[in-house]
Order: sequence, then structure tokens, then C-alpha cells
Amino acid sequence: MLEKLGEILKKTTDKIANAIFLDKNLVDQIVRDLQRALIEADVNIVLVKELSDKIKKAAFDERIKGLEKKEHLIKVLHEQLIEILGESKELKFQKEQNRVMLLGLYGAGKTTTIAKLANWFSKRGKKTAIIGLDVHRPAAKEQLIQLGERNNLNVFVDLKETDAVKTWKKYEEELKKYDLVLIDTAGRHTLDKELVKEIKELNSKIKPTETILIMPADIGQAAKKQAQEFKQALDISGVIITRMDSTAKGGGALTACAETKAGVYFITTGEKINDIEIFNSESFLSRLLGMGDLQTLIEKIKSVTDEKNQEQIQKNLMEGKLTLDDVVEQSKSMSQMGGFEKIKSLIPGLGKAKIPEGTLEKQETKISKWQHIIKSMTKEEKENPEIFEKENSRIARVAQGAGVNNSDVRGLLKQYKMLKEMLKGGMENMDMSKGMSQKQLMKFAKKFGKKKMMRF
Repeated sequence: MLEKLGEILKKTTDKIANAIFLDKNLVDQIVRDLQRALIEADVNIVLVKELSDKIKKAAFDERIKGLEKKEHLIKVLHEQLIEILGESKELKFQKEQNRVMLLGLYGAGKTTTIAKLANWFSKRGKKTAIIGLDVHRPAAKEQLIQLGERNNLNVFVDLKETDAVKTWKKYEEELKKYDLVLIDTAGRHTLDKELVKEIKELNSKIKPTETILIMPADIGQAAKKQAQEFKQALDISGVIITRMDSTAKGGGALTACAETKAGVYFITTGEKINDIEIFNSESFLSRLLGMGDLQTLIEKIKSVTDEKNQEQIQKNLMEGKLTLDDVVEQSKSMSQMGGFEKIKSLIPGLGKAKIPEGTLEKQETKISKWQHIIKSMTKEEKENPEIFEKENSRIARVAQGAGVNNSDVRGLLKQYKMLKEMLKGGMENMDMSKGMSQKQLMKFAKKFGKKKMMRF
């Protein structure tokens, strides 16, 4: 996302850090590069000018000398970029039931985003339900049902009812047993009087704890007008920006929300159910600068892993019983995260790594092969793969039974050995009651990231 902007920001920071003198020519060049990159990312030109003026002022502040001046300039640049990116916003949960109403115009990605949110919170221990109150768009209810079935989500829709308030009343009592209820509402091509009237009526009946606007990144600076209109008409509490993976205009959407004081809760970065992440301006800037974002990586891992499965894998490892089924489960989780192309920017030092095209597709084929291989093994072989090192003839027998090459079986065994080493390395540095600290995660990522993760 916003890859070109990230490259320019990184080069700008390096130029300042490596400069012997901060003369006028260098500062002018830095400002021009920044202006071009920010405008291409669709950031409001007024904000770009303000940032330029502040950088020039910081560069020629006579009170600050030598090395301190360079550090000061980089600090000012970072602070101003974080300011124009805006504040992150956190969903605050109350002790009783939380009801989050999602609003948005046609094409914003509201229905798919509501499924991503439900999956995200379910993986974090919230008993979550979705109710479909979009009674106007013909495919909205069917789409919610399909998303629910595909991702094991609790979905409530009435295919025949054409009144949103009646649908809510029908399920209101049943929904009381859920911690979090996500409400899908109707959209329109514009924020017209009919839509405002319907949402206000629903609002008075449902009394949502949060009202969130879903807005696509590719509308750029038009996001400002849309955010303002929804804020004035329907008192939205914040925004989720979708399609941040596919547009150069994401900077416009983010900065527009910052200008209107409509904080951003989440951004979505793809079509898959796990392609959603909390927005944090400091982490976002860190990623743009190629410095990684381990907190988002941790959250992504939580989104694709089943807590009970992970506890069992940890237990198996502590007891020395890591199995080949565990290897396949972990590999599936990596694929669900989108493979390395999706997560490399989150790992310090891997942002610029070149991942061969088709890596994810190859990995999915490999996982399918591994499942066939495991089916051809005995119970003893699955639970104690070290046995293959002692008796190589087993490899040929398993390969023949699975209809694969001997090298495919060896590949699975190699993955098992690597995963066991990685997990053991992590466990040695981890307080099981607290998980890894940021420092420990950095050390872990550095140790295994470049050497071993790339072999996945």
C-alpha cells in the first residue's frame, strides 16, 4: 500500500541523516520530493504546503546546530506525517452488549467488511453476531449468509422481510446472548434524505454503542466531503477505510479523515476474510519507512489461528510431541495471512525482500500434497517424524502411497524440523503467561526472518 510514498519517505530520511551540511539546495530538493510523493498519494495540497513550510523552518532554525539539527529535522518530518495521517481510534467495549452499526454508500465494501470484523472479534474471544438490515439491495442478505457459512460466523437475516426495523425486532431477543452485534445497513449512491431517515429510525430503535462509516480508499480527497456529511447527518463515531491495498489514493482518504476529526478504526487490505487491521498512524508510518510493524503482525497471527489449536501445539511442543499435522496447520495459517507478500512489510528487515511471483499458489499446492502424504503415514510416523531419519525406506513407501515424489516427503519433514526449531527458539525467550515482548519478537524475527522464513 502507498509503496511509492514509502520509498520517497525512506529516501528523504536517509538524505537528511547522511547529509554533511543541510544547505538550501538539499532542503529544497527534499521538500520537492516530498511534495511530489504526497500529492501523488492524493494528500490535500494545503496539508502538503503546511508540511513543506514546517520542514523548511526546522531546517534553518539557527538555534539548533550540527548533528542535532538533522535529528531535529527528521523528528519534525515524522511528527508532521503522523499528524496528517490522523489519530487511530479504538472501539471501546462496555460491559453489557455492544452494538456496532455500519454505514456506507454503495460499493464501499460494507458487507464484506462486516464479515471481516466479525471474524476479527470472534478470534479475540468476543461472542459475535451479524444482523443484515439492508433490505433494499437484492443480493445483500444472500451475500451475508454465504460469508457466514464460509467463515463460521453467526448471521441473522430474514430473506422475505422488507422492513429493516421489523427484522431487528424479530431477532432482538435472540441477539441478547451475544457480546457484540454488528449491524449491516442499507446503502445508497448518495447520502440522500431517505437513507438518513432510515438510519435515524434504526438508530432510535437499536441504540448502537458505535456508528461507523465504511469508506473506500480509492475515493481519495472526496473522502473529506463524505466523512463530513455522514458526521453531520448521522453523528458517526469513526471510519473504516477499505481497499487500502489497491490504490495510490489511500493517503487522501486517511488525511481527509484526519482533517474532519473522524478517527480511523481499521483499514482493509484485500479480499480475504483476514485482510483487516487496526489503523495506527505511527505503525503505518513505520511500515512505509520499511521499519516493520510487529504489533500488526501479532494481530494478524491472532486472526488466522484457532486459540485451542495453538494451545495444543504449544502443549505438544513443551512435551516434545510436535506432530506433522501441526506443521500443516501452521502452514495453512501462513497462507490465510496472504503469504509472505502480505506480511513481509510487517517484519523488520524484510520490507524490500523480493518474493517470487506465485509463491502463495505454490505453497497452497504444497499444503495439499502434504495432506495426502500424512494420510499415507502410520500413526507412529505422524506423531514421531524423527523415525524417518532412522529408516529411509519409509520415505519411499509413503511417497508411493501418496502418489508423490520422495523429495515431497523430504520437504514436509524439513518443514517439520524447521518449525520445531523456530517454535523452540521462540519458547525459550517467552514468558508463557505474557507472550513475547516487543524486544523478544524483534530478536526472534531477526534470527529466523531472513534465513528461514524465506524458505517457507
